[in-house]
Amino acid sequence: MGYVLRVCLSQINTIDMTLTEKQARIVYSLLLVLCFMPFISPVIALFLGISLSLMGIRQIGLAKYTSLSLQASIVLMGFGMDLAQVVSTSKSGFIDTAISVVVVMVCGLILGRFLKVDSKISLLISAGTAICGGSAIAAIAPVSNAKNSQISFALVIVFILNAIALIIFPIIGHYFKLSQETFGFWAAIAIHDTSSVVGAGATYGAKALEIATTVKLIRALWIIPLSLVVAVFQKDKSVGKHKFPWFIGLFVISIFISYLLPDFDVTYAGLNWLGKRGMIVALFLIGSNISIAEAKQAGLKSFVLGIALWLLIGVGSFIMLTSNI
Repeated sequence: MGYVLRVCLSQINTIDMTLTEKQARIVYSLLLVLCFMPFISPVIALFLGISLSLMGIRQIGLAKYTSLSLQASIVLMGFGMDLAQVVSTSKSGFIDTAISVVVVMVCGLILGRFLKVDSKISLLISAGTAICGGSAIAAIAPVSNAKNSQISFALVIVFILNAIALIIFPIIGHYFKLSQETFGFWAAIAIHDTSSVVGAGATYGAKALEIATTVKLIRALWIIPLSLVVAVFQKDKSVGKHKFPWFIGLFVISIFISYLLPDFDVTYAGLNWLGKRGMIVALFLIGSNISIAEAKQAGLKSFVLGIALWLLIGVGSFIMLTSNI
């Protein structure tokens, strides 16, 4: 994967900065196709887009499809949610998850205001930390009318901290001799993205993986109420009304369809895969439409906010879970 990324970037670097519109479209078309390849992760897609933008190779017309791709991807990913498994595990994981989500969101918004971080960046970072990383940011972004630069900066912060957590959480778990069950709950609550939760759980053990994956599904469902709350408080100034996130309603419907009609599980798996790849396409588009000037506006304080929230949920959930042992 690393070799492929280096080749892609080296090819991009050789392109004349005076590309014609047709040549730029070809470059974007090729990279959009690459986004559907298994070796292109969300992080790689985001940074490929940023690389194009920094080199002045931009397709402004594609920006209008960013919000649509985010929303469609969230809906399709709903087909991968196992509602029956979530319900069966909710008795043990719902309360811990609810506490962590509420605490992180409240602390994130308060700390963001104290640090004078842009309010939408604070909201996105808080949502990404509290719920499920890039997926939560993708769901909240269209509802909050966040700009590409705000979305991109929040994603970069969450992705970096997520990668660190994937490496150090199993080490910490073994050092403190956490049980498989305790580590599974801790990973699901404190690590951002589902992929890293699964990775950390698998590294620690089979039981930890099972619990981490299930509790993570419960945590991911908080996307629904949070999006609705944000929609209520985020007025669409162009028409003076609240903008209801209809794609969240479709997200819920897709979850129930996969639950009520289990015979089509192969189809649901394909739709879920398409949603995940669509999310990668959206991240590429987000990265390709930012500028250095926009990134500078976010400032160092945004990183401070992301790190503080990450430590809050990581240390806080660790203490909460181990105090009951």
